[in-house]
Amino acid sequence: MAEAWIRAIAVAVDEHRDQLIQLDAAIGDADHGTNLCRGFTAVLEALGDKHPRTVGEVLVTTGTTLMSSVGGASGPLYGTAFRAAGKLLTEPAVTPKQLAAALYAATAAVTQLGAATLGDKTMLDALAPACTAFEDAVLHHGDLPSAAAAAAKAAEEGAVSTIPLQARKGRASYLGVRSMGHQDPGATSTALIFEALAGVTR
Repeated sequence: MAEAWIRAIAVAVDEHRDQLIQLDAAIGDADHGTNLCRGFTAVLEALGDKHPRTVGEVLVTTGTTLMSSVGGASGPLYGTAFRAAGKLLTEPAVTPKQLAAALYAATAAVTQLGAATLGDKTMLDALAPACTAFEDAVLHHGDLPSAAAAAAKAAEEGAVSTIPLQARKGRASYLGVRSMGHQDPGATSTALIFEALAGVTR
């Protein structure tokens, strides 16, 4: 499932490349879509070369490759997130509860690296609520499809919630109040990642 998830992310990023570029053009460098497409293309090549055996190996390979192939803040942030999650998942099979813990590890790693909090208009505004929704669904339903669907919904809502916010981190923060009224590209791509997870677990 892990490789299927990463491949689904690569497809989603490619399909939404122009949208991510446009969102980033409004408050950033206009390269978010291009960078992520390049990064996940490199990830697919790396996975094909290494043939990882566990979920953790897939995610660590993904993170390491993103860190080395994606410029700007996206590479380090997404790379750190995938690596942090992967390091907790050492078994061939992963339970929903274990994946919930790994997602929280990813959130903590991103928070530490980016020094951001909820409401700063960053990817964290989609990532944090998605993790909470995933865990809540696991506790109430116990199955991965329900948890992934709940996380995808929360991530999308989190991304939309960034529209009225003023950016306090990253390049967008230089715009001050002019960053308001635009959806954060990092939160948007984070929502795509959870949407891809929901898709492969249905």
